[in-house]
Amino acid sequence: MAEALKLRWFYIISGIFTALSLAAIAGEFFWFALFPVLLLVLYLAFFSMDTLMYLIVISTPLAVVLKNEDFNIGMSIPSEPLMFGIMLLFLFKVLHEGSYDKRALWHPVTIAIMINLIWIALTVITSSIVIVSVKFLIARLWFVLVFYFLAVQLFANIKNIKRFLWCYMIPFAGIIGYTIYRHAQNGFTEKSAHWVMYPFYNDHTSYAAALTLLIPVLFAFIVDKTYSSVTRFFAAVLFLIFISALVLSYTRAAWMGLVVALMFLPMIFLRLRIYTILIIAVTGGVLFHQYQEEILILLEKNKSNSSSDLAVHAKSISNVSTDASNRERINRWKSALRMYKERPVFGWGPGTYQFKYAPFQQSSEMTIISTNAGDRGNAHSEYIGPLAESGVLGSLSFIVIVFLVISRGLKVIYESKTREICLLAKGLLLGLITYFAHGTLNNFLDTDKLSVPFWGMIAALVALDVYHNKNKNAQDAELPQSNP
Repeated sequence: MAEALKLRWFYIISGIFTALSLAAIAGEFFWFALFPVLLLVLYLAFFSMDTLMYLIVISTPLAVVLKNEDFNIGMSIPSEPLMFGIMLLFLFKVLHEGSYDKRALWHPVTIAIMINLIWIALTVITSSIVIVSVKFLIARLWFVLVFYFLAVQLFANIKNIKRFLWCYMIPFAGIIGYTIYRHAQNGFTEKSAHWVMYPFYNDHTSYAAALTLLIPVLFAFIVDKTYSSVTRFFAAVLFLIFISALVLSYTRAAWMGLVVALMFLPMIFLRLRIYTILIIAVTGGVLFHQYQEEILILLEKNKSNSSSDLAVHAKSISNVSTDASNRERINRWKSALRMYKERPVFGWGPGTYQFKYAPFQQSSEMTIISTNAGDRGNAHSEYIGPLAESGVLGSLSFIVIVFLVISRGLKVIYESKTREICLLAKGLLLGLITYFAHGTLNNFLDTDKLSVPFWGMIAALVALDVYHNKNKNAQDAELPQSNP
């Protein structure tokens, strides 16, 4: 009887759906075909949120941005609408249950991230273009709440950290194949390298930033003996593909980021503490300031411009006299600093730089790729951009996040209980360092392509520190549920 009743309901529901589908086709409402997908998403959201998170991670490299020019709104489909939905469900769950793991909540990195978010929210109120800043804040919230706060809980199971990383890297490898194929059709030239990854990545800079973020992780997987030989071989193949893609991207900032990570590696082997590294960095900064005129004169002698010749292209990194890309970055930075001087406390508002920087340009600093309308992107820095948009605390609070991530990452590495945790922490930290360095020349944390792996990898390091870098018996007793 029960089986017959189930069968009857199956036929009824199938019939209703078929009738509605035919009616939708007749009325040219083709979006109705996505209704079953919507039902699946809703089911996963309520009964298997971790699975839905993995699906979002998988979809992120494959997502494309759809824009409405009338309202100046763009959204990455399908990843960002799903993030927004999960964010609402996560907030409802936390508010309803009134609980969040206090060990993760009171972690220094978590506190720094919350301070950064609170300050961004405050500067939305004083923004010169409130609607733009509100959109910026909402986007930052769905990135951070989902891929940091929720992910930390998911990563209480160390296997979920690895699943998260694979879920991004495998579909990304497909995008790399697509990009290299198109690049080959155009002769692997430097000019074609700028756009062959479109529409999946806006340009070569964000594409290469994602590559460098994950290359150290892949190397860690290669030497991780907890994996089978087949998996390690697969990681080695992906590593070679990612390296080749990075070289062919012609992205100097990404190359520099990887070099900085390689320079950081000996410091890890020497087990230097964060304060020692900070002293080295400050000393370097003081020396640079002391001899800045001599350094500038030396740099101005470099006339190498962007080129399809990889050696010449790499040499052009330090060309600040004739390379248009480098000079335009300097123009953006100086414009941002002038904006900061006019509004040093609250800034002009999150996300508003690109709409406000034009009057702050000086004709002597503008380049052939500058625009009087000031409508070609952001400040090209994760550190200077917030200075103009959210004032000194906007920039300082982000710098504190960077400092604490490096500090706690080193702690995890030096105090790791197993080789698996040590290798994973090294891969995560070195990957993040590539972006911390890259962030001096570009900023992509307003996009899902970089925000998902960036905040997710920080969450993974925090999870290793909170849940895994301790006595195993105590850890097993204290781990929260892996399905948030």
